[in-house]
Amino acid sequence: MSYPHLFQPLDLGFTTLKNRVLMGSMHIGLEEERNGFDRLAQFYKERAEGGVGLIVTGGIAPNFAGRVEPRGAQLSHFWHVGKHRKITKAVHDADGKICLQILHTGRYAYHPFSVSASAIKAPISPFKPKALSARGIRKTINDFANCAKLARKAGYDGVEVMGSEGYLINQFIAPKTNKRTDQYGGSFENRTRIAIDIVKAIREQVGSDFIIIFRLSMLDLVDNGSTFEEVVALAKMLEEAGVTLLNTGIGWHEARIPTIVTSVPRKAFTWISEKIKSEVSIPVITTNRINTPEIAESILSDGQADVVSMARPLLADENFVNKAQAGQADRINTCIACNQACLDHVFKRQQASCLVNPRAGYETELVFKTVVNKKKLAVIGAGPAGMAFSSYAAERGHEVHLFDQATEIGGQFNIAKTIPGKEEFYETIRYFNNRLKDAGVHLHLGERQTAEGLKSQGFDQVIVATGISPRELKLPGFDDDRVLSYLDVLRDKKEVGKKVAVIGAGGIGFDVSAALTQPKSHSLDLEAWLAYWGVDTDYKNRGAIKPMKDDPPVREVTLMQRKNTKVGAGLGKTSGWVHRAELKRAGVTMLNGVEYRSFSDKGLEIAIDGQVQYLDVDNVVVCAGQLSNNVLAEELTALGQSVEIIGGASVAAELDAKRAIRQGAELAAKI
Repeated sequence: MSYPHLFQPLDLGFTTLKNRVLMGSMHIGLEEERNGFDRLAQFYKERAEGGVGLIVTGGIAPNFAGRVEPRGAQLSHFWHVGKHRKITKAVHDADGKICLQILHTGRYAYHPFSVSASAIKAPISPFKPKALSARGIRKTINDFANCAKLARKAGYDGVEVMGSEGYLINQFIAPKTNKRTDQYGGSFENRTRIAIDIVKAIREQVGSDFIIIFRLSMLDLVDNGSTFEEVVALAKMLEEAGVTLLNTGIGWHEARIPTIVTSVPRKAFTWISEKIKSEVSIPVITTNRINTPEIAESILSDGQADVVSMARPLLADENFVNKAQAGQADRINTCIACNQACLDHVFKRQQASCLVNPRAGYETELVFKTVVNKKKLAVIGAGPAGMAFSSYAAERGHEVHLFDQATEIGGQFNIAKTIPGKEEFYETIRYFNNRLKDAGVHLHLGERQTAEGLKSQGFDQVIVATGISPRELKLPGFDDDRVLSYLDVLRDKKEVGKKVAVIGAGGIGFDVSAALTQPKSHSLDLEAWLAYWGVDTDYKNRGAIKPMKDDPPVREVTLMQRKNTKVGAGLGKTSGWVHRAELKRAGVTMLNGVEYRSFSDKGLEIAIDGQVQYLDVDNVVVCAGQLSNNVLAEELTALGQSVEIIGGASVAAELDAKRAIRQGAELAAKI
């Protein structure tokens, strides 16, 4: 398939973008690391070599108060310029263009020196901000302009002003967080004054031949946010003030509507970009859950935007653009929007990477050199760890034989793809199917291997990636046919009654509960998803929110855990709240501090704080952890065979594809 709109150049007057793909801003965590800019340079260079038309860096603060956290990256002094030149040179040498995002976090700052329009604490930060004085506002405007001036000196092609997602500028614009009574508060004109003043000050400092992107919050998705009329008016004012490109911002970080997780439908918010595009003359960029070239092309061909922004998809595959242009879209390592290694890491102040691409952010460390001494390797288990190892090892030049007793590759991914909202895992399996084929891996499916059989085939090394088995609970009555494992429910599709108890509230317990309470996936029906989450597409209300539409309950589910902590506390930082909200709205009862005792015709006997009770349920589904399948490894070792163990076979604490894929890649890099 060709993508004529995606690869059409965009003339900005003083410069031209070679295509319509923008790599959206994403903080990697290297911005604050020792020698981090050397690693960032390689990270961005590979995306430029991969064909991206324009890159936007992770957010860089214009002053100390605007930093994400005390160590946060800042560009405000001449001595900061040198390290940024490493990035711009690397990108320009690769025939790319790059803009610096100027990000002032405002009340979202994770430090006690935060400032905002008003002294109103954010629900996601422990620090109450100080309200900026009029003098402080003027200084902040100058700091933005100075940052842009230094960015130009460092060789950037432009800047992006972060005016959305609930950060400082957005905090001034929205009545929710601006309670001022001076010239920067009250009326719409006053609340938007700082945004316009910042753009004008930047344009004055950088001249007319420098890209200025403004990331405008088109949907606040919080109460007392902006109206549609205000968003349109501000967009026009920004165009007049000298903005080159208008980027789409969706939702504040504190919004209770998901905007980026995997259950969000693809191109869920391009409709608002289309509305704004019809109101302005400058190019409009759209964003959020665009992860295939087909989706990107459809957006552009339908006139919904002029440019598509993708951040996480270019973590997942740095060659996304080149592959699309070469007609190899089926070879793209598609972003599944899991957030587990990228945003979850960032919000925990760890280095970002990617679950499906462990090289992301580790381009200078995780290097795969062609082997000198070719080995004959057997890999047992075609789950995440086995697929990753086999691909990398074969690409390095080893002879790799991948075995699995199942008739298809994917392992636990084949279970994950059946969960409502996790359909993206189909893409990962498609990608590995093609990659294994291209790498020349010898695939042996539907074959169960023995230690003796493997030993007799003369392998130099056997990589055991046999995964896990569900942990069984040895309790009275748990041998009853009505007690099921999660594999019985998700993989084998055994019939489940209307009243169900789910034991274990880790990721699997939540997945099972979702599968039992959602008759169909909202992710596959955009209109239903928008209604379910209360997104006001008519934009009649401030913030574009309206009452959510719940589905009628299909089962009575009780989700339980032994721990006394909040149910679901161990879920992902950026997605856990979504899963909890979905189950709560489906009527799922969540219990903690539960002691499991027995199952009988009376029901499931449990005790909480010593108080015994019986749950009247048709079925019990056990999701109480896993055990490593490492018997084969022990048998091989006893025969004197060289063995390595990866994935769930080595650690079965929780189904962890992120660790499994990285472990497979790291072993393949050194074997």
